[in-house]
Amino acid sequence: MNIASALTGGFAEDIGVSLDTINAGNQMMFAGIVLLEIPSNLALQKLGPRKWIAGQVLAFGTVASLQIFVHNKAGFLISRLILGFCESGYIPGAIYTLSTWYAKRELAKRVAILFFGMFGANAISPLLATGILKLDGVRALHGWQWLFLLEGLFTIVVSLILIFFLPGSPDMPRPLLSPGLIKFNTNDRAILQKRLERDDKEKRGNAQGMEIPLQLVWKTVAHYRRWPHFISTFCLFSTWSSLTTYTPSIIKSLGWDTIAANALAAVGASLSLVFVFIFAYISDKTNLRGGAVILAQVCFLITLIIAREVHPHVGQWSRWGLWTAVNALAVGYHPVHNTWVQLNCRTPGERSISIAMWVMSAISGLMVGTQYYQAKDRPFYSNGLRIQIIMASVGIFFAILQVGIYKVHNKRVAEGKHRVDEDGQEPQIYVP
Repeated sequence: MNIASALTGGFAEDIGVSLDTINAGNQMMFAGIVLLEIPSNLALQKLGPRKWIAGQVLAFGTVASLQIFVHNKAGFLISRLILGFCESGYIPGAIYTLSTWYAKRELAKRVAILFFGMFGANAISPLLATGILKLDGVRALHGWQWLFLLEGLFTIVVSLILIFFLPGSPDMPRPLLSPGLIKFNTNDRAILQKRLERDDKEKRGNAQGMEIPLQLVWKTVAHYRRWPHFISTFCLFSTWSSLTTYTPSIIKSLGWDTIAANALAAVGASLSLVFVFIFAYISDKTNLRGGAVILAQVCFLITLIIAREVHPHVGQWSRWGLWTAVNALAVGYHPVHNTWVQLNCRTPGERSISIAMWVMSAISGLMVGTQYYQAKDRPFYSNGLRIQIIMASVGIFFAILQVGIYKVHNKRVAEGKHRVDEDGQEPQIYVP
């Protein structure tokens, strides 16, 4: 997230790149994530979260810190691509690991809390930048260099915390290098396993040492009934990348200085955490998984439309309020959509690959969305907002279509029109 704050600190000018190059760099990072998403998830299954997740965070923090040496276009693009490689698989791996610990009815809120990290970074990063950018000139470093260095070093510290304290799975809960914050004896582990098996007979609480055959990978990818999930996620999440990159710059163009712009940009991102949890609560409480997703998406669409129509006719603080509202509702649908996908997977392997595909759809959307806001459309990106409205509308259509597909399938199962498949499995009942 700190690239947005670095731009307000003169990063693009200092390394001699244009807005188009910044967009291309972000696309390179997202491309790196997508390319290794499924292989990284397979590696997680083989090595387990204790080794794989901690290693990813360490690698990411190291590369992030080394960005202080970027001084030209080539270095910027290469560093963004390598950052993408380091991040690939982290989000689906973390989500899958959570799913091995919690029952279905508990999962949406836990996934929402996990995403607090992602969306919270969007809120905290501008606040950290307001202080770090003041170090501009200290020890002959630019403010943006201090930003990359300090936040990268902090990430490395987090990786060490994970090595010492991240549990594996209910069948192997002890962290790599310590007894852990909570110690589980043999009886505790048995209780955890039984609890999960009562919730889902296919769930064994195992997040490591499991082989996923390529046949299952292909079967999961080819499961056409689940594809509207991925298309909807692609469309909606594509709207977020431009917001994260340019909101501080947009607010700065309203008349505030660099420090104030970054601080004000944090308000909408902070409020997004509230909405993420509200929609997660609705999803778990009602079990209307698709309905909660569509509700969150419609709220975001309405806010985009209002922002685009009202923006030219109001003053400074009202414009800030509009951008704050857009950012606050920009991601409320995302964690609950992930839970919706998970609840419609049968086996741990299928769930793991489906989560990876869902994240690939989201990251592919982010990659496309980097081009929504163009330099010629500055400062308020009216054309970009129009594209975001169109994409949000298409995404809502596919979410509604997904609910319809699940309901029609369930009705056919109830009528006896779907029978046992070639593997001897009973027809699946989906959660619409």
